Amino acid sequence: MKKIIGILLMCMAAVLTISMVPKKPAKEANRKLVLEINNRSYTKKTCRMRKGSKVSLTVKTDPAAGKKKTRYVSSNPECVSVNQKGTIRAKKKGTAKIKVTVTEGKKNVSSWLKIKVVQKEKSPVFDFEKKTVRLNSGYDMPIMGLGTYSLSDEECYRSVTALLNAGGRLIDTAYMYGNEAAVGRAIRDSDVPREEIFVITKIYPGEQFKNPEKAIQDALDRLDIGYIDMMLLHHPGKNDVKAYKAMEQAAADGKIHSIGLSNWYVEELEEFLPQVSVTPALVQNEIHPYYQENDVIPYIQDLGIVVQGWYPFGGRGHTAELLGDSVISEIADAHGVTSAQVILRWNLQRGVVVIPGSGNPDHIKENLDIFGFELTEDEMSRIRALDRNEKHDWY
Repeated sequence: MKKIIGILLMCMAAVLTISMVPKKPAKEANRKLVLEINNRSYTKKTCRMRKGSKVSLTVKTDPAAGKKKTRYVSSNPECVSVNQKGTIRAKKKGTAKIKVTVTEGKKNVSSWLKIKVVQKEKSPVFDFEKKTVRLNSGYDMPIMGLGTYSLSDEECYRSVTALLNAGGRLIDTAYMYGNEAAVGRAIRDSDVPREEIFVITKIYPGEQFKNPEKAIQDALDRLDIGYIDMMLLHHPGKNDVKAYKAMEQAAADGKIHSIGLSNWYVEELEEFLPQVSVTPALVQNEIHPYYQENDVIPYIQDLGIVVQGWYPFGGRGHTAELLGDSVISEIADAHGVTSAQVILRWNLQRGVVVIPGSGNPDHIKENLDIFGFELTEDEMSRIRALDRNEKHDWY
């Protein structure tokens, strides 16, 4: 009997001991904070803000949290302040981190957002008398020129010659167009002084971004015009920061006068710009009445960067529809000009440099003749209403 009682006591003690061990709490769902400004995620990214500006920070949890409390703290409130509603204010040039903590029950989840405050730049202003714009690099660039995309060697030579003979001075080419040599040959064969001509070329992702120093020198050799007025990265890609830094050095060495980007939009710029030292002088994107970039253009211009538009007539396969648009045709008739001239003038009045492509000398001359009339505010608004957000190329 004593033995049985002893065994029972031991069992009771074991049960009591187990009951006294604190239970391991159930594993809580992993939560992730997503920090958004204007519907763009900035978690682990740097957000650039202009001095004096303010934005609202939206905090989301994944999966969605229930009842929660959110707290905001700035590491440098003299530079960047934040209130408990998530409103961030950029006070002075510098950098700060915003710590966001979400409390749900007893669980806290935190994340950081880096804010870089930049001095507000003056938006580029076109000089319609001189037909130029002053770049942030200090150089003047013509606001109307020629795009050479899809022009073969001989076509390109003839088109550049026609442009120069008609008084045009801005030429856009690229490694991928395969006609840099033709551009250079036409310039060397002309009577126009080299310093009056502005040449833009581009290096392409892949091997050229991998070895940008060679790509830059190859462009200089193919053009053979002494220096390059503007070099762009053709579009984002692996090693684009490396390639841009090589262009920065080439500009410091005098091989290139100005540098910039092609096919970079707001999100790409916000991620790219904090990684480089020299602000681009130019950003070149697809822009036409059916794809107007009404949010992108002011953003770029507010950074002191000039905007340039390619495909001003919508690109191959879309040009006839755009030039035949009834709104544009009516405005053209009212001014006694062509639809093409209306579209180009519309761009200029928005502060967008234009580089329409053409192999026709008559069209090239016509495209340059856009300074003898001006669109009214009503006409500008009517064209603005044509925006379809319809992009015609993949860049």
